[in-house]
Amino acid sequence: MNPGPGTHPDDAIAFLLRLGRALHAQGYTSHRIEEMLGDASAKLGLEGQFFTTPTSIFAAFGAQEHQRTHLVRVEPGDLHLERIGRAQTIAGDVLESRLTPREGLAALDALDRERPRWGAGITTLAFGLAGGAAARFLGGGVAEVVTAAVMAMLTGWLAAAQVLPVGVRAFFEPLAACIVSAIVSATATQLPLSTYIATLGGLIVLLPGLTLSAAIAEINSQHLVSGTARLTGAIVRFLGIAFGVALGARFAQLAVGVAPRVVATPLPDWTEGLALLLAPLSFTVIMRARAVDALPILGVCLLALIGGRAGSAALGPELGVFAGAFVAALASNLHARWRGMPVLVTLSPALLLLVPGSVGFRSIALMIDREVLDGIQAAFRMIIMFAALVAGLQVAGVAVPAPRLGSPRRTA
Repeated sequence: MNPGPGTHPDDAIAFLLRLGRALHAQGYTSHRIEEMLGDASAKLGLEGQFFTTPTSIFAAFGAQEHQRTHLVRVEPGDLHLERIGRAQTIAGDVLESRLTPREGLAALDALDRERPRWGAGITTLAFGLAGGAAARFLGGGVAEVVTAAVMAMLTGWLAAAQVLPVGVRAFFEPLAACIVSAIVSATATQLPLSTYIATLGGLIVLLPGLTLSAAIAEINSQHLVSGTARLTGAIVRFLGIAFGVALGARFAQLAVGVAPRVVATPLPDWTEGLALLLAPLSFTVIMRARAVDALPILGVCLLALIGGRAGSAALGPELGVFAGAFVAALASNLHARWRGMPVLVTLSPALLLLVPGSVGFRSIALMIDREVLDGIQAAFRMIIMFAALVAGLQVAGVAVPAPRLGSPRRTA
């Protein structure tokens, strides 16, 4: 191993292991982490092999007969778009010798200690805007949009303020689903309200649509261990949320009676345009991006939605997701190459508008209600839509490849 003049191999290895932990914590898929660590190790003059799962990173350095193997135990992380960009900037500085590996290691540690850009108050508001916009996209009226926004704010406050005891946080999603479902069901006994739209809007940000997309992408790239594990985890999260919704509705029925079934009256068409503007801005806060990235995020989200609707008109709603994903990935790759920044900064919020997480939720909810055939049909539709989404991302990656780690970066 020859990491370059003036650099000790142990410092370079320590930096790579710390970089892998940072990329994992910030929400990268396993095959992408392996690709980035491979690029970094080659540029540092190390012979490295990497294997990543949702809970661990294995790294081996040196020739086959003299390898040193390391295990890094990690936990699946949520997207943190600002830190993704900062971590890649630090990595680029180390690879271009502007920082030593030891300085890069210290910079990554300092990055983890920084206070969040967005506080609990604005994050709670962003959850509310996302929930209200989701209810509007689902065809909700005034009652559904307002209820969904309030329930999403409650969910966001519970998540951002971290008021739950540490031992309860592992069950946050089923607990939040139970609370939201109980409140919505109780409210629906007093007001004309579609419980399905209001409940789904209040929980939309918790649905693991992006996790399912990452799982299918990993399986498609032949990363079967990580993809299968991530897919299983997403299904379990869906089940937990659906169970919480069913339990909350049952509690409300026992307390105040059965809510009548109500068909929502959609709001005027112009309100959808307002929702299209507010949703990407809320995603900027929820995914912890920089304020300066809000405009590019908004642009890519609008392009993705336009492409998705055009594709749905031409190919049908299931395969139309392919067009939306292709447009979103193409625009994100071009923007990333121009600005020298991570693709995920603009692509991840756009995928939130495209991923059919609500279809997966509906599938499991139907099965819990013993409508098995309809549930299987919804599940099959979801699988087709996710496959189309991943295909769109891959075709766009062939047309305009995303920049590799260490590519030149312009300052914002």
